[in-house]
Amino acid sequence: MAKKNKGESSSNTALKPANSLKLRHILCEKHSKAMEALDKIKVAKMNFAKVAEIYSEDKARSGGSLGWMSRGSMVGPFQDAAFLLPSSTCDQPIVTDPPVKTKFWLSYNYGGRKKIKLLHHACIIIS
Repeated sequence: MAKKNKGESSSNTALKPANSLKLRHILCEKHSKAMEALDKIKVAKMNFAKVAEIYSEDKARSGGSLGWMSRGSMVGPFQDAAFLLPSSTCDQPIVTDPPVKTKFWLSYNYGGRKKIKLLHHACIIIS
């Protein structure tokens, strides 16, 4: 058996793919609003969390934080995009461009259901 040189790694010590991510998003129903938020991040260089507070239309408005999310707990296209993005920070976010399109069922207080298309815009921060 050959001896390994210092700095060489074996296949047993290779990193495994992540199964969970700490992520943030901006959720907009209208594509134009999602694109406006994207412009604030990319062109105006605004902080992602601040843009989420202004533009997001869901419970993650306080900075867009979704906390730790694991594989299988997210909508398909959103999960795919989330696990493809490298980690980044709110000050220098790496985001999906164009926004990821997903569909949700929203239930209203009167018990009715309405299917609407919502757009996700994700920035991943791995702590």
